[in-house]
Amino acid sequence: MVNISEITAAPGPDLLTPDNCAVLFVDHQPQMFFGTGSGDRTAIINATVGLAKAAKVFDVPTVLSTVAAESFSGPLMPQLADVFPGQKIIDRTTMNAWEDEAFVEAVKATGREKLVIAGLWTEVCVVLPALSALAQGYEVYVVTDASGGVSPQAHEHAVQRMVQAGVVPVTWVQVLLELQRDWARTETYLPVMDVVKENAGTYGLGVVYAQAFIGEHAAG
Repeated sequence: MVNISEITAAPGPDLLTPDNCAVLFVDHQPQMFFGTGSGDRTAIINATVGLAKAAKVFDVPTVLSTVAAESFSGPLMPQLADVFPGQKIIDRTTMNAWEDEAFVEAVKATGREKLVIAGLWTEVCVVLPALSALAQGYEVYVVTDASGGVSPQAHEHAVQRMVQAGVVPVTWVQVLLELQRDWARTETYLPVMDVVKENAGTYGLGVVYAQAFIGEHAAG
């Protein structure tokens, strides 16, 4: 029941902020993309890069991980690695990243309780760590458009399984704008608009149009 006297203009505790979350990128590698059939792979690459830039703008801790990079899957996609130059990439043998000690230690080192996860494939390398982290008390958000499965059905069923367990599905633009949340935050306004223009498709074109005719602070 609502107590009107206690209502304030304040964000809810479930919202992502730059201070309460970490972003985990799992297995965005060539061989994994070759087997992805749930959606347009170029769109998944774009969403992944957009999510990475969002984390970079807001200085959100990130963990980069690959599986069998040298023996099967290939290196982390360069567009993602370029956003975090010099950052260590944790290579694993385990399909479930949460069974890799170095990966879990890297997540723990962020000190964050909300985990934003994206990866390939949704039905294996996303769902397994997502459910494992959830079971150990983390709040888990999966970026569905920066993830992909071997088929539409595989991706959809994996998302359904995670949602039923308590994972929250989000998109990369949703994460970006939830982190910004107020256009009066001038220190990140222009960097966010740059990410939108570079990776947010027609939304980005709308920003370009508005800024061209009204000015650089015209769009939100």
